[in-house]
Amino acid sequence: MVRVLTAHQPQYLPWLGLFQKISMSDVFCLWDDVQFTQDSFIHRNNIKNPNGQLLLTVPIHTENFMEKTIKDMEIDNGHAWKRNHWNSISFSYAANAPYFESYKDFFEATYNRDWVKIADLDEHILRYMLKELKIDVEFLRSSDLQFEGKKNDRILDMCLKLNADILVFGQTGETYADEAMFTEKGVKLYFQKYKHPKYPQLYGNFIPNLSAIDLLFCFGEKSRDILTKNNPTRQDIVKKYSQ
Repeated sequence: MVRVLTAHQPQYLPWLGLFQKISMSDVFCLWDDVQFTQDSFIHRNNIKNPNGQLLLTVPIHTENFMEKTIKDMEIDNGHAWKRNHWNSISFSYAANAPYFESYKDFFEATYNRDWVKIADLDEHILRYMLKELKIDVEFLRSSDLQFEGKKNDRILDMCLKLNADILVFGQTGETYADEAMFTEKGVKLYFQKYKHPKYPQLYGNFIPNLSAIDLLFCFGEKSRDILTKNNPTRQDIVKKYSQ
């Protein structure tokens, strides 16, 4: 059986494209032992409120961050970020989003928990949203697997250790992936080119690239079909490379 793999760094309240990318795969590896990047989606993302786009940022202790990996980065709980984020989410969606009540308990409980590491918070939310979107994949962490090498070498080592036949890259992968290196080892590369759906949102004109909770709160169990519409499935990728 063909084995399709994808990987990504942790994201806070991930966007639709990450879920579509994972939906094309059999195995997802959370790359939590690579270097943390400041002002990235590892610890921030956008929702929509009556005034438009709102960026929610989890404050991070960034001392010596160049020497740390994502899994080591600690949240700065000296700020009232949990209360502020939950209040912002509730204000934006509670009154008008038809499915907010269906997911409210999970998110309210999440923002009432004590979190130390941003990677743990991100993984907690990601696993829940994958379940609710009915995206069933084998879920692994790179920190548990000790991949070797750097850049392309490390990605290839992941593919070989996880017996991947096809690796799904994000679109930016085309700028740095050494395709010949992978092909030589029997791994085929697929570069995601996500076609973002346009769905009815609250509060006026459509804004793309928000957190997937915007779609989930508005469309509930229909969300997976919406976020994957007009995009390839796992079956499409396997068929492409079987011809």
